[in-house]
Amino acid sequence: MSEEIRKTEEHVPVREAQSGQVQKAPTRWVSPFEEMERLMDEFFPRGWLRRWGWEMPTWPELTRRFEMRVPKVDIIDRAEEVVVRAELPGIDKKDLEVTVTGDTLTLKGQTRHEEKEEKGDYFRSEITRGSFARTLVLPAAVDATKAKASFKDGLLEVTLPKKEEARRQSIAIE
Repeated sequence: MSEEIRKTEEHVPVREAQSGQVQKAPTRWVSPFEEMERLMDEFFPRGWLRRWGWEMPTWPELTRRFEMRVPKVDIIDRAEEVVVRAELPGIDKKDLEVTVTGDTLTLKGQTRHEEKEEKGDYFRSEITRGSFARTLVLPAAVDATKAKASFKDGLLEVTLPKKEEARRQSIAIE
């Protein structure tokens, strides 16, 4: 008796064993939140919201909305300096604060977004405000008095020169 491999409507590989049981092969890891969302959809369909033109966001959509709460950051440890780059789209320079304390760099900022929509008798206005803070441990002791920062097109770059004792030095092997 041979195993027959076929595809379901969802194009998920399925294996039919000799006993006649159908087993789905795992396609990807599913987070507990996505599984909870699937179960909620099964018991409480979202279709009733569509009557009024509303849509319930899915879990991936919700996580994208909160991605900006913590900016993505690169820390580059060079021989003479430490460079920190942060992606901060939609942030104004005046709403951004950068501080260095000891071996940590802190980025703080605020976001503001206003959206208005008018269609005949229908009017919708949403104002979103939020703040974020991220503290990074620097890989070396830096001289904060000589630090430089630039902000252009949503990309913050902070250059922090290393203190003399923290700079890398080559050691000759005997």
